[in-house]
Amino acid sequence: MKRTVFDSDHETFRQMIRTFIAKEVVPSYSDWEEAGMVPRSLYRQLGDLAIFGIEIPTEFGGGGQTSFKYQAVIREETARAGVTFGADVVHTGLVLPYLVEYGNAEQKARWLPGFLSGEMMTAIAMTEPGAGSDLAGITTTAKLSDDGTHYVLNGAKTFITGGVQAGLILVVCRTSPRTAENRRAGLSILCVDTRSEGFVVGRKLDKLGLRAQDTAELSFTDVVVPTENLLGTEGEGFSYLTQNLVRERLGAAVGAYANASAAIEFAKTYVQQRQVFGKPVASFQNTKFVLAECSTEVAAAQAMVDRALDLDEIRELTVADAARVKLFCTEMAGRVIDKCLQLHGGYGYMREYPIARLYADTRVNRIYAGSSEVMKTIIAKDMGI
Repeated sequence: MKRTVFDSDHETFRQMIRTFIAKEVVPSYSDWEEAGMVPRSLYRQLGDLAIFGIEIPTEFGGGGQTSFKYQAVIREETARAGVTFGADVVHTGLVLPYLVEYGNAEQKARWLPGFLSGEMMTAIAMTEPGAGSDLAGITTTAKLSDDGTHYVLNGAKTFITGGVQAGLILVVCRTSPRTAENRRAGLSILCVDTRSEGFVVGRKLDKLGLRAQDTAELSFTDVVVPTENLLGTEGEGFSYLTQNLVRERLGAAVGAYANASAAIEFAKTYVQQRQVFGKPVASFQNTKFVLAECSTEVAAAQAMVDRALDLDEIRELTVADAARVKLFCTEMAGRVIDKCLQLHGGYGYMREYPIARLYADTRVNRIYAGSSEVMKTIIAKDMGI
């Protein structure tokens, strides 16, 4: 379907990203997957291209954009090539909104220049071994010192994307006990310098997909965090997380839609080239029908994504509608990519083919940023049931 969500500036940006991916990412991507992370040099290259600074305020050297559409272009183009930029989606899509929205002037001046250049990568640590979707279950604690100059942080986090290479990690922790009236009370966000004594990066986790994106276990043992590294107001952490989940879920939806769209293109190319019983696989009616079904599902997802991008632009994308677009797009991607892999036959199961990579990479979309089950709960509540 004809799209109107992107303008000429977005399309110029798209061509720059596409050229960069073809030249700097695709030739080395298999090596990066084997290493379990992208090289630090890639992040500096992205910094040089001003990719990390698009949504940073102009007074700190950024582009001053508030739109998510440039990030959507990046996700579409990386999916089109069957690659990722490592943990950049966390750096720009998850962490930056917190720093811009809740950081004070001194914090922004201290952190945003390194953020923009790619010299200082960031991550956010919410999930714990015993606390995933239920953030009220967080047990990592930060106790304020008697003189009020610092917090002492103790606890552990897991599934932290970008945690291996990050220089600054936003840690969601409990600065006061939860109350009987509000289980989510007492959560705060501390920005932890990873050079701090007592901070340890544990295992780099061996994931099913997204293998060029480092994901780690982290531990904090009596880590001293200066009070000037508190983000926003103490005890308001949960409300901050809730407000930013809309954008996070939109990002997951865009990524899922983009992966499904890319899967169709990979499948079309394969079935047109592959011969079975003396004929191209594309010539069989079943192949045509399967791809027609997939194309229709992707068109519906594209319409939802584009509408959500426009609503986000004017800050009218609601929590419930973000849940709807994430639920539909991530579930759709699972169906479509599975069908496209089936059309590849046995070769679809080989990681040398991008469809296998997409199949593995996309599965987590139905889990992170709130599982499909959580999305259904949000939607049902919005419906009044």
